[in-house]
Amino acid sequence: MSHALLRGDHHVHSTFSDDAVSTLAQNVEAAASAGLSTLRLVDHVRRSTTWVPEYLAAVRALRVPDGLTVLTGVEAKILDVAGALDVPPLPDGIDRILIADHQFPGVDGPLGPSAVRERIAAGWATDDVLDQFVEALIATMRRYPGNQLAHCFSILPKIGLSEADVGAQRTDAWARAAAETDTLVEVNEKWGCPGAGALAALRRAGATIVASTDSHDASEVGRYSRILPLLDAEEAS
Repeated sequence: MSHALLRGDHHVHSTFSDDAVSTLAQNVEAAASAGLSTLRLVDHVRRSTTWVPEYLAAVRALRVPDGLTVLTGVEAKILDVAGALDVPPLPDGIDRILIADHQFPGVDGPLGPSAVRERIAAGWATDDVLDQFVEALIATMRRYPGNQLAHCFSILPKIGLSEADVGAQRTDAWARAAAETDTLVEVNEKWGCPGAGALAALRRAGATIVASTDSHDASEVGRYSRILPLLDAEEAS
């Protein structure tokens, strides 16, 4: 299973993102050199982003080698517990929105990690924090079905928690929602998440897992090491 999974890279950034250094063409060349069969080009957006049509035109102009399928995406953060996304109106041609937990989805808007840690220190119960977080993930998947979760659970260490704290009941509900909404879930090389337990829950639920490097430099495209033990542990479970 893992060998086939690693022939794709479903989250690769280009210079359309302000924190990446490689062009779309360089990423395609790197994917072909790595022997990938699937590449999803993805860049960060906000509600104010206006360049998506230009991005799509640039993707359409790429010279793609035989044997490589190029897909498109935009990455947007979850804004609140109701599942709103920081995403502009999208023209036809974007295959998937990558739903990202860049910040914590609050009741009235996103919270930075330090604000969440402060609230926990002031008495916000861990169970309530995790209930709200998983509720937001599920709400977003239901509000925007047919998309992809990016580096899911990556915010947890930033707020002093871990995937183990999520627990089986919440994880299973999250995994079932992914399956029910045709949401791809990436196992992310850069952040090393989701972990083996979450991957096993996704498999049990019938959800689709894809691999991603979250590359910001073409030299990283299709280069996996951190997620290999996660996939091995999930297969053994």
